[in-house]
Amino acid sequence: MCVKGLYFLTVLTGLAVSGVLRVNGMRVYTSGEMEAVNGTDARLKCTFESSAPININSIVITWTFRPLKPGREESVFHFQQRAYPPTDGIFKKRIVWAGDIMGNDASIIIREVKYTYNGTYICQVKNPPDVHGPVGEIRLRVVTTASFSEILRLVLIIASSIAGVIILLVIIVSCRRCKKRTQRHLEGSEEAPRKERKDPTAW
Repeated sequence: MCVKGLYFLTVLTGLAVSGVLRVNGMRVYTSGEMEAVNGTDARLKCTFESSAPININSIVITWTFRPLKPGREESVFHFQQRAYPPTDGIFKKRIVWAGDIMGNDASIIIREVKYTYNGTYICQVKNPPDVHGPVGEIRLRVVTTASFSEILRLVLIIASSIAGVIILLVIIVSCRRCKKRTQRHLEGSEEAPRKERKDPTAW
């Protein structure tokens, strides 16, 4: 009995090592929450990791929308070998594929968001045989103007860019000045011996 149990355990270990009993699991990552100003484009970022090799011919990506008020979920986007934007409903002609399958990116863009787009967006990715795992959710809030945090982040990005350009200019100017000083010093060193020479005929 003990020998049979040991044999069974050995077989299971071998299968696990060979990958036959590998536990598949799809992992999907989203921002969780985001804001978008009414009338602007909003990028819904969704990335994924799969324990199976990515196969562009079999991978399936679906985006669905659940409104804030009680109501049925609505299809937003579908990808299977190619992109299938919605042909009817509130998202018709508003969805653009912005992902990269081989880059593990399943993102989409919503053109000119409206207040009716407030709600939860669900990103689901299946990469057979890796078809099980939690979905990603983004709670979108459409606002009249950008919140203080969004404005502050934009200001910081602009300020950082300007500071980077200024630092680069300072470095360039400093290098040029240093180069000119070095050149003048070398020219002065060459002229000094000439001034010290005396006329051999002079007493």
